[in-house]
Amino acid sequence: MSKCLTIAIAKGYLFKESLKQLKAIGIVFDDDVNWDRRLSADSTDKSIRVYQIRPWDVPDYVAGGAADVGIVGHDVLIENKKDVSQLIDLKFGYCRLVVAGPKVNCPITYFHGMKVATKYPRSSEIFFRNKGIKVHLIKLYGAIELAPLTSLSDIVCDLTATGTTLRENDMEEIETIYDTTARLISNNSSLKFKYKKIIDLAHNLTNLPKEK
Repeated sequence: MSKCLTIAIAKGYLFKESLKQLKAIGIVFDDDVNWDRRLSADSTDKSIRVYQIRPWDVPDYVAGGAADVGIVGHDVLIENKKDVSQLIDLKFGYCRLVVAGPKVNCPITYFHGMKVATKYPRSSEIFFRNKGIKVHLIKLYGAIELAPLTSLSDIVCDLTATGTTLRENDMEEIETIYDTTARLISNNSSLKFKYKKIIDLAHNLTNLPKEK
């Protein structure tokens, strides 16, 4: 087992924000690290190694022991159930998983057999099951908003931060399924063998001064 602490971080906004948070607690990387090309790098003191990972793969890297800890959205953890320990809510990367449909069809009445396009089939299935509605889920990996506009689906379940993309595609939110933020997670074995390092990291991130 590596002596340094390895962190798998979701690419994109969460990665940039995570680096800012790590820097704020004294974990810094060489200025010449080009994160547009590099998938991993060590901190200047060699105590931390960071992996830049596709968001949906972060739980797999952590659960499989390829990384000691990870930073990923709670939505991914809900959808991609893995045997990891959730340590803290990092309070950034706020989004909502929402049900939305074309404005011309709102307000929408749910019905059995309704076609729902989504990247989140597990969350969507649970949501509609709890309402007693059996829907037909269509798993898509992108351009979710296009599905109702092309009659591929009746509505969508998609993640949004501001709702701008939905509005720009003549979509309207119907209701929120859940809120999500970035979470710090840990491999269960690493939490035993690198307990102090992991808990110190969680403690330091939790006690960062709040931006005014």
